[in-house]
Amino acid sequence: MNGERIVVVLHAADPISRVGVTTALRSRPEVRLVEPGEPAPVALVVLEVLDGAARRLLRRLQAPGSPNVVLVAGDIADPALLDVVGGGVSAVVQRCDATPDTLVRLVKAAAAGQGALPPDLLGRLLDRVSRLQRDVLHPRGWTMAGMSEREAEVLRLVADGFETREIAEKLCYSQRTVKSILHDITNRFRLRNRAHAVAFALREGLI
Repeated sequence: MNGERIVVVLHAADPISRVGVTTALRSRPEVRLVEPGEPAPVALVVLEVLDGAARRLLRRLQAPGSPNVVLVAGDIADPALLDVVGGGVSAVVQRCDATPDTLVRLVKAAAAGQGALPPDLLGRLLDRVSRLQRDVLHPRGWTMAGMSEREAEVLRLVADGFETREIAEKLCYSQRTVKSILHDITNRFRLRNRAHAVAFALREGLI
Protein backbone atom coordinates (compact mmCIF):
# COMPACT_ATOMS: atom_id res chain seq x y z
CA MET A 1 0.00 0.00 0.00
CA ASN A 2 3.05 2.23 -0.31
CA GLY A 3 2.83 3.40 3.28
CA GLU A 4 -0.83 4.42 3.02
CA ARG A 5 -3.23 3.26 5.71
CA ILE A 6 -5.56 0.49 4.60
CA VAL A 7 -9.19 1.50 5.04
CA VAL A 8 -11.11 -1.28 6.81
CA VAL A 9 -14.86 -1.37 7.36
CA LEU A 10 -15.67 -3.10 10.64
CA HIS A 11 -18.71 -5.35 11.04
CA ALA A 12 -19.09 -6.68 14.60
CA ALA A 13 -21.90 -8.87 15.89
CA ASP A 14 -22.01 -7.15 19.29
CA PRO A 15 -20.88 -3.89 20.93
CA ILE A 16 -18.20 -5.57 23.06
CA SER A 17 -16.50 -7.04 19.99
CA ARG A 18 -16.71 -3.70 18.19
CA VAL A 19 -15.12 -1.82 21.10
CA GLY A 20 -12.46 -4.49 21.56
CA VAL A 21 -11.35 -4.53 17.92
CA THR A 22 -11.52 -0.74 17.64
CA THR A 23 -9.35 -0.36 20.75
CA ALA A 24 -6.88 -2.95 19.53
CA LEU A 25 -6.44 -1.38 16.09
CA ARG A 26 -6.92 2.32 16.83
CA SER A 27 -3.21 2.96 17.37
CA ARG A 28 -2.00 0.84 14.43
CA PRO A 29 -0.58 3.05 11.66
CA GLU A 30 -1.29 0.41 9.00
CA VAL A 31 -5.09 0.54 9.14
CA ARG A 32 -7.96 2.99 9.46
CA LEU A 33 -11.33 1.68 10.64
CA VAL A 34 -14.55 3.06 9.17
CA GLU A 35 -18.24 2.41 9.79
CA PRO A 36 -20.39 0.06 7.66
CA GLY A 37 -21.61 1.82 4.56
CA GLU A 38 -18.35 3.64 3.91
CA PRO A 39 -16.21 2.44 0.97
CA ALA A 40 -13.24 0.27 1.90
CA PRO A 41 -11.09 -2.38 0.17
CA VAL A 42 -11.25 -4.70 3.20
CA ALA A 43 -14.10 -5.72 5.50
CA LEU A 44 -13.26 -7.09 8.96
CA VAL A 45 -16.16 -9.24 10.19
CA VAL A 46 -16.12 -10.24 13.86
CA LEU A 47 -18.59 -12.94 14.91
CA GLU A 48 -19.07 -15.47 17.66
CA VAL A 49 -21.07 -18.01 15.66
CA LEU A 50 -21.86 -18.43 11.98
CA ASP A 51 -25.64 -18.22 12.33
CA GLY A 52 -28.20 -17.20 9.72
CA ALA A 53 -27.65 -13.47 10.15
CA ALA A 54 -23.87 -13.94 9.88
CA ARG A 55 -24.21 -15.97 6.68
CA ARG A 56 -26.45 -13.33 5.12
CA LEU A 57 -23.91 -10.64 5.97
CA LEU A 58 -21.08 -12.66 4.46
CA ARG A 59 -23.07 -13.34 1.29
CA ARG A 60 -23.76 -9.63 0.94
CA LEU A 61 -20.09 -8.79 1.43
CA GLN A 62 -19.02 -11.38 -1.15
CA ALA A 63 -20.97 -9.83 -4.01
CA PRO A 64 -18.95 -8.55 -7.00
CA GLY A 65 -17.30 -5.25 -6.22
CA SER A 66 -17.50 -5.79 -2.47
CA PRO A 67 -14.44 -5.57 -0.19
CA ASN A 68 -12.21 -8.55 0.50
CA VAL A 69 -13.37 -10.14 3.75
CA VAL A 70 -11.34 -11.07 6.83
CA LEU A 71 -13.49 -13.23 9.12
CA VAL A 72 -12.90 -13.49 12.86
CA ALA A 73 -15.15 -16.11 14.43
CA GLY A 74 -15.47 -18.33 17.46
CA ASP A 75 -15.83 -22.06 16.92
CA ILE A 76 -16.01 -22.78 13.19
CA ALA A 77 -17.56 -26.10 12.20
CA ASP A 78 -15.99 -27.84 9.22
CA PRO A 79 -19.01 -27.48 6.87
CA ALA A 80 -19.20 -23.75 7.66
CA LEU A 81 -15.45 -23.37 7.09
CA LEU A 82 -15.69 -24.92 3.64
CA ASP A 83 -18.73 -22.79 2.93
CA VAL A 84 -17.22 -19.41 3.83
CA VAL A 85 -13.85 -20.04 2.17
CA GLY A 86 -15.55 -21.44 -0.92
CA GLY A 87 -17.74 -18.35 -0.99
CA GLY A 88 -14.74 -16.06 -1.32
CA VAL A 89 -13.77 -15.00 2.22
CA SER A 90 -10.11 -13.97 1.94
CA ALA A 91 -8.89 -14.88 5.43
CA VAL A 92 -10.23 -16.67 8.49
CA VAL A 93 -8.95 -16.59 12.05
CA GLN A 94 -10.43 -17.85 15.28
CA ARG A 95 -11.24 -15.25 17.93
CA CYS A 96 -8.80 -16.79 20.41
CA ASP A 97 -5.95 -16.20 17.92
CA ALA A 98 -7.00 -12.72 16.76
CA THR A 99 -4.21 -10.58 18.18
CA PRO A 100 -3.71 -7.05 16.81
CA ASP A 101 -0.62 -8.19 14.89
CA THR A 102 -2.55 -11.10 13.35
CA LEU A 103 -5.45 -8.88 12.33
CA VAL A 104 -3.12 -6.35 10.68
CA ARG A 105 -1.29 -9.14 8.82
CA LEU A 106 -4.56 -10.60 7.52
CA VAL A 107 -5.90 -7.18 6.53
CA LYS A 108 -2.71 -6.53 4.55
CA ALA A 109 -3.05 -9.93 2.83
CA ALA A 110 -6.69 -9.28 1.96
CA ALA A 111 -5.91 -5.80 0.63
CA ALA A 112 -3.26 -7.35 -1.63
CA GLY A 113 -5.78 -9.89 -2.96
CA GLN A 114 -4.22 -12.79 -1.09
CA GLY A 115 -5.82 -15.29 1.25
CA ALA A 116 -4.79 -16.80 4.55
CA LEU A 117 -5.88 -19.67 6.76
CA PRO A 118 -4.09 -20.74 9.93
CA PRO A 119 -2.52 -24.21 9.67
CA ASP A 120 -5.11 -25.94 11.89
CA LEU A 121 -8.05 -24.60 9.88
CA LEU A 122 -6.32 -25.35 6.59
CA GLY A 123 -5.66 -28.90 7.80
CA ARG A 124 -9.34 -29.34 8.73
CA LEU A 125 -10.42 -27.94 5.39
CA LEU A 126 -8.14 -30.26 3.45
CA ASP A 127 -9.22 -33.25 5.56
CA ARG A 128 -12.90 -32.55 5.01
CA VAL A 129 -12.49 -32.12 1.25
CA SER A 130 -10.36 -35.26 1.09
CA ARG A 131 -13.20 -37.20 2.70
CA LEU A 132 -15.67 -35.54 0.34
CA GLN A 133 -13.59 -36.63 -2.65
CA ARG A 134 -13.16 -40.18 -1.32
CA ASP A 135 -16.74 -40.79 -0.18
CA VAL A 136 -18.81 -38.71 -2.61
CA LEU A 137 -17.02 -37.48 -5.71
CA HIS A 138 -14.81 -40.39 -6.73
CA PRO A 139 -17.44 -43.19 -6.32
CA ARG A 140 -19.67 -41.26 -8.73
CA GLY A 141 -16.86 -40.61 -11.20
CA TRP A 142 -17.08 -36.86 -10.78
CA THR A 143 -14.05 -34.89 -11.89
CA MET A 144 -13.22 -31.29 -12.55
CA ALA A 145 -13.00 -30.00 -16.10
CA GLY A 146 -11.57 -26.88 -17.58
CA MET A 147 -8.29 -26.62 -15.69
CA SER A 148 -4.91 -27.75 -16.94
CA GLU A 149 -2.50 -29.90 -14.95
CA ARG A 150 -0.10 -26.96 -14.82
CA GLU A 151 -2.79 -24.78 -13.25
CA ALA A 152 -3.72 -27.54 -10.82
CA GLU A 153 -0.10 -27.97 -9.74
CA VAL A 154 0.24 -24.26 -9.03
CA LEU A 155 -2.92 -24.35 -6.91
CA ARG A 156 -1.66 -27.40 -5.00
CA LEU A 157 1.45 -25.48 -4.05
CA VAL A 158 -0.61 -22.43 -3.07
CA ALA A 159 -2.72 -24.72 -0.87
CA ASP A 160 0.47 -26.01 0.72
CA GLY A 161 1.38 -22.46 1.72
CA PHE A 162 4.13 -21.68 -0.82
CA GLU A 163 4.69 -18.10 -1.94
CA THR A 164 4.95 -17.04 -5.60
CA ARG A 165 8.75 -17.10 -5.58
CA GLU A 166 8.86 -20.60 -4.05
CA ILE A 167 6.31 -21.93 -6.54
CA ALA A 168 8.33 -20.51 -9.41
CA GLU A 169 11.49 -22.18 -8.12
CA LYS A 170 9.81 -25.55 -7.62
CA LEU A 171 8.21 -25.61 -11.06
CA CYS A 172 11.07 -23.88 -12.89
CA TYR A 173 8.81 -21.03 -13.98
CA SER A 174 9.33 -17.32 -13.72
CA GLN A 175 7.40 -15.51 -10.99
CA ARG A 176 5.60 -13.65 -13.77
CA THR A 177 4.41 -16.97 -15.22
CA VAL A 178 3.07 -18.12 -11.84
CA LYS A 179 1.23 -14.83 -11.34
CA SER A 180 -0.17 -15.10 -14.87
CA ILE A 181 -1.43 -18.64 -14.22
CA LEU A 182 -3.16 -17.56 -11.01
CA HIS A 183 -4.61 -14.50 -12.74
CA ASP A 184 -5.99 -16.66 -15.55
CA ILE A 185 -7.59 -19.08 -13.05
CA THR A 186 -9.26 -16.37 -10.99
CA ASN A 187 -10.52 -14.57 -14.11
CA ARG A 188 -11.81 -17.65 -15.91
CA PHE A 189 -13.70 -19.05 -12.94
CA ARG A 190 -14.68 -15.60 -11.55
CA LEU A 191 -12.84 -16.11 -8.28
CA ARG A 192 -11.90 -13.33 -5.86
CA ASN A 193 -8.36 -14.30 -4.82
CA ARG A 194 -5.93 -17.15 -4.26
CA ALA A 195 -7.76 -18.52 -1.22
CA HIS A 196 -11.00 -18.63 -3.17
CA ALA A 197 -9.23 -20.36 -6.08
CA VAL A 198 -7.81 -23.02 -3.77
CA ALA A 199 -11.20 -23.58 -2.12
CA PHE A 200 -12.84 -23.83 -5.55
CA ALA A 201 -10.34 -26.46 -6.68
CA LEU A 202 -10.78 -28.35 -3.42
CA ARG A 203 -14.55 -28.38 -3.68
CA GLU A 204 -14.35 -29.60 -7.27
CA GLY A 205 -12.11 -32.49 -6.20
CA LEU A 206 -9.01 -31.39 -8.07
CA ILE A 207 -6.50 -31.12 -5.21
